[in-house]
Amino acid sequence: MANKLNLNSNVILWTSHSFCSSLFLPQRPRVTHVGTKLCYAVGGIPYQMTTVSLGISLQIFLLEVLQPFYVSMILFVSRAWDAVTDPLVGYLVTRSKWTPIGKLTPWLVVSTPLGILSYLLLWFVPPGLMSSWICVLWVLIASCLFETLMSCYNVPYVSLNMFMGGDQRERDSATAYRMSVEMAAMLLASVIQGQVVTAYNMEKGKACEDLDQVYETPHSTSSSLTGAFMTSALVTGALFFLCSLVVFLGVKEQQSTENTLKAPELINTCFTFSFHSHLPQMSLGNFALFCSHASGLGAHFQHLLLVLLVSATLAIPVWQFVLLRIGKKATVFIGLSLFIPAVIVVACVPTNLSIFMTMCILMGFSVATIFLLPWSMLPDVVDDFFHKHPSCKNLEPLFFSCYAFFNKLAGGLSAGLSTLTLQFVGYNASACNQGNGVVTALIVMFSPVPVTLLLIGMLLFYSYPINESSTLCIFQIEQTYLHHHFS
Repeated sequence: MANKLNLNSNVILWTSHSFCSSLFLPQRPRVTHVGTKLCYAVGGIPYQMTTVSLGISLQIFLLEVLQPFYVSMILFVSRAWDAVTDPLVGYLVTRSKWTPIGKLTPWLVVSTPLGILSYLLLWFVPPGLMSSWICVLWVLIASCLFETLMSCYNVPYVSLNMFMGGDQRERDSATAYRMSVEMAAMLLASVIQGQVVTAYNMEKGKACEDLDQVYETPHSTSSSLTGAFMTSALVTGALFFLCSLVVFLGVKEQQSTENTLKAPELINTCFTFSFHSHLPQMSLGNFALFCSHASGLGAHFQHLLLVLLVSATLAIPVWQFVLLRIGKKATVFIGLSLFIPAVIVVACVPTNLSIFMTMCILMGFSVATIFLLPWSMLPDVVDDFFHKHPSCKNLEPLFFSCYAFFNKLAGGLSAGLSTLTLQFVGYNASACNQGNGVVTALIVMFSPVPVTLLLIGMLLFYSYPINESSTLCIFQIEQTYLHHHFS
């Protein structure tokens, strides 16, 4: 009789727990459709294409128009402004009301056409702006306007992952889809900008051969190069519009989110990956100048960049498979460690094309982890906050914008300090051959500085408390609590 009562009691407890869990815990579909993931992933193309285009070509374009000091100021101020606008946009998105098309989607719809227009303005300097200060003001306003509108697009977009449905595994899968597509977008952008940079190097080399001396011309781009920059901007703008349309038609927001404990505090994550984000931004930002002046392989710049980005694109699914087997933390350490020997070898033997290209493959695999893992861990941080503060709801955009703030602040510091360093060592954009100080500075910014920041970031990341075992343990504790609380 006692055994029968005990059995009935267990059945009642199990039924009560299941009922209470369905009543009080937010529910979402366990599986997100592959088509939805692909449509979501396509939305990351505009941000990556514009970022790569600006990183590769904007510095070269501006150095032909303005003095290095003004270029450094523009790059730093625009990046700093961009970093500040991310939390502000995140707060505004958080305060937004739900509409018939969702909470985040209206931001994408409004920011897309304005963002395209502001991007085109970046590559257009009116011929009448002869004064340096007027030209600086024009470029600075256009740059800050573009960065603001891109924040209005990117913050809601990356937050959309939390509103598509699915559990942690599905969110990680959607992130892997997005990273793969974004790496392909970076590859496409590098092809487009590589053609522009190649045309720039060829025209400058021809002028140097004709003069047979230091190429001293006014700081102005030729009409053909100006047209090349604008044509690439138009192509990027058209893709921007198409990708936004795909997201609008293919992704439907869901209001409920899952709140479970899986990760540590946000600031720890953001601060740690700030050091890691310096790695690709400083190396990629100076990659074209390094190939042209430090390694003498400017004619092969596009091929080297393509090898790096192709390897990074292929590495995304590989790292996704690895992190599912050994965990995210171990994957970060393995992936980032590949970068150190690669850049050291390139810095020691910069003129050997075959070695440089081989190391680009290794660097591509390492850079892939920097793109994949932070965005895969960030949803876990959001879950952690919601578990500790259950009364706080709908703050996902604010969290994603805070990470974007740290990431872009790191990018602004990298761009500004790099250009200031070139100004200090005597870089002359109109010179056919740069001095030894410029070559040394480019080598230092390509290898020792990123490696040092990487090691600091890895030391900070060592204290990162997340692991898959603790996640499972916490989930079991939460289920046990619910079982006893509702029984």
